[in-house]
Amino acid sequence: MTDRDDEFDATDDDLAERLAGVDEDLAEQRAAALRSGLEDYDLDEDDLGLLELSEEGEEGIRYLPALPVIAIVGRPNVGKSALVNRILGRREAVVEDTPGVTRDRVSYKGEWLDRRFTLVDTGGWEPDAKGIDASVAAQAEVAIDLSDVVLFVVDATVGATATDEHVVRLLRKTKKPVFLVANKVDDARQEPEAAALWNLGLGEPYPVSALHGRGVADLLDEVFKVLPQVSAVAKEEFGGPRRVAILGRPNVGKSSLLNKAAREERVVVNELAGTTRDPVDEQIELGGKIWRFVDTAGIRRRVHLQQGADFYASLRTQAALEKAEVAVVLLDVSQPISEQDVRIIDLVLESGRALVLAYNKWDLLDDDRRRYLEREIEQDLHHVQWAPRVNISAKTGRHLEKLVPALETALESWDTRIPTGKFNAFLTELVQAHPHPLRGGKQPRILFGTQASTRPPTFVLFTTGFLDPGYRRFIQRRLREIYGFQGTPIVLNMRVRERRQR
Repeated sequence: MTDRDDEFDATDDDLAERLAGVDEDLAEQRAAALRSGLEDYDLDEDDLGLLELSEEGEEGIRYLPALPVIAIVGRPNVGKSALVNRILGRREAVVEDTPGVTRDRVSYKGEWLDRRFTLVDTGGWEPDAKGIDASVAAQAEVAIDLSDVVLFVVDATVGATATDEHVVRLLRKTKKPVFLVANKVDDARQEPEAAALWNLGLGEPYPVSALHGRGVADLLDEVFKVLPQVSAVAKEEFGGPRRVAILGRPNVGKSSLLNKAAREERVVVNELAGTTRDPVDEQIELGGKIWRFVDTAGIRRRVHLQQGADFYASLRTQAALEKAEVAVVLLDVSQPISEQDVRIIDLVLESGRALVLAYNKWDLLDDDRRRYLEREIEQDLHHVQWAPRVNISAKTGRHLEKLVPALETALESWDTRIPTGKFNAFLTELVQAHPHPLRGGKQPRILFGTQASTRPPTFVLFTTGFLDPGYRRFIQRRLREIYGFQGTPIVLNMRVRERRQR
């Protein structure tokens, strides 16, 4: 099966016409029949809760508050990534003997005793040896800013080093809860080494072995006593101006865009908390509406730590996305679309925010470059062809007003909910016209579907077997063709359930 799902490419199946012929009452009756059919299957409490929501209609949508954030800091090679994997219960972070292996993702979603949280791992990069104190401290500084609780990891077998002392000075100043994690305490004989860390002045050291899991559950029990239910850092506000993050690689024109938008019709500039590291939000009038532009340029940049640039770019992007509802990703059309551009777009998709693509420096485009650009867009951005596209010049302000309808469309899609009856009518008609192919002699069936949440639209399908990735993409594409969803990611989750044994 190709990425383009050619196997299921059928837009001539008059699906829209057939759905138009299904009135709401009929759709609701059909959905109720499918729903009652689920009683023959083994369902867990989560499933039943979801099905109750599906019957509540519009009221059934729950907005999920921002998850509390736990940051893990410490110098290279103390076992931060091993601890991340242990807490998550899965192998996510890169673990190698080489200190500071670089990677793009720095935050992960986790769950502990039914509580969900975000884990920020600052172990993503090894600075040059000369700047190690400053750079580990800089990582800690950013992590403290963006978290609700900090886990400071020290290698108990080595004891506190000068670098650790450097970070401790920062941690003593913070008002946030800090847990001193004495790692590599693999058995009781090493407990005294952990106790020696009392003298750091950060309170009781928690002896753990990230590698073997020893002591990690006890540590988490204590962390969750002080971790807030909803993040104080990334709290999602409802009401008020819609929140927009301007993202893009360095020098793509983010500042020009903000300045142009603000200078022409500035309403009020709000310097929240006013420190050099705090993101600065600006309220700007554009297209007769007030928007809040979330800008993370305020997070202090350590330019001399060259290797850390990507790490910081990734952290800053994630910080902006945590606060935003829609992201405008700026692309410089005078340059080929880069891997970094695609990576930033993928971070937006991962965060579940709405997306608008703004092609900057459009006024500098000649015919030759335009031809290449269209080819690049087709090749590298095919997976986000649903995102509204605006051609602008941030420098001159040309076509800036076109951002407004694009933002409105993306946000409206992000907030859209399809009633359960309509969604099951869509699934029934689609599957009749294009059944899932046989795989190994079996054909997985879709028993029932519901939209679990909006922001982004998230659908759950109860099935008798796993649906091919190609078939799932096909369902998403047809959802877009019928219902729009322009400018928002669509999440499609499956719950494979077995028939109850009589």
